[in-house]
Amino acid sequence: MPSGVLDGKFALITGGSRGLGREMAIAYAKEGAAGIAITAAPGQDEQKSEIEDELNEVLTAIEGEGGKGMALIGDVANADDCTRVVEDAVKEFGLLHILINNAGKSGRYVHFGDGSMSISDVDPAGFKDVIDTNILGPYLMTHVAFKYLKEAGCGRVINISKRTDSMHRSAITPYGPSKAAIEAATIAWAEAMFGSGVTFNALSPGGLVDTKFATGSIDGKGLDPRIIGPMAVWLGSESSNNTTGCRFVAENWDSRLPVDEAAEGCRERAIFTPPKRETPLKKAWREPDN
Repeated sequence: MPSGVLDGKFALITGGSRGLGREMAIAYAKEGAAGIAITAAPGQDEQKSEIEDELNEVLTAIEGEGGKGMALIGDVANADDCTRVVEDAVKEFGLLHILINNAGKSGRYVHFGDGSMSISDVDPAGFKDVIDTNILGPYLMTHVAFKYLKEAGCGRVINISKRTDSMHRSAITPYGPSKAAIEAATIAWAEAMFGSGVTFNALSPGGLVDTKFATGSIDGKGLDPRIIGPMAVWLGSESSNNTTGCRFVAENWDSRLPVDEAAEGCRERAIFTPPKRETPLKKAWREPDN
């Protein structure tokens, strides 16, 4: 069995069949996570069998690192699916320490190409589908998982976000704005649940990632999805005990530094102005230390 900073931890990663989700699952197995549940659901342009094959491939990779995995088909935009996958994971593992809200849908479900079409030509049903997956989904998963994360005594919610300057691209898509909403939700949940033992942080890879996510195919452009691993591991570890409501960019990880310094180097100030009221989330708006 591997030995690492996640020894004894149990994690659930949505959108775990490919791309960033796959790489986080493998990174967690390498660092000794005791159990890793991965979930995924087919989009409108995908077959269930394709997703099942991808999930099984990730399970093989997890086991290759000495880890224990389980795969579940589940749509994060469906409340019943969220309840089922969380409870199945807890039934299998006994505990749940980490929830990574990674599942998402891109602008390809709203339009194809560069998004230059008129807003009147955008598919409203596709628009709603992206919003439901990217905003409602993390809430539904967190809603079900929170009591188990709290019971674990050291719970983590990691919401996957994106580069800030692309949240307001001119392309007619709800994808960027949906991630801005997740950034706001992360801060709100972190403050509301401050002192509960469960932390909430946002993690962006740092730019376009070379996965199927954007267009449905891998074209060799963008960041290697493995870039997400070190920062995701740190956020799941006990090193992040006192960090909540913050935003991190995985691309900025410097492996030459001690891990806590490398993590601080990935932290960015919150994308919103600080509140005028008193808040326990002072670190969220503080400039990084290095």
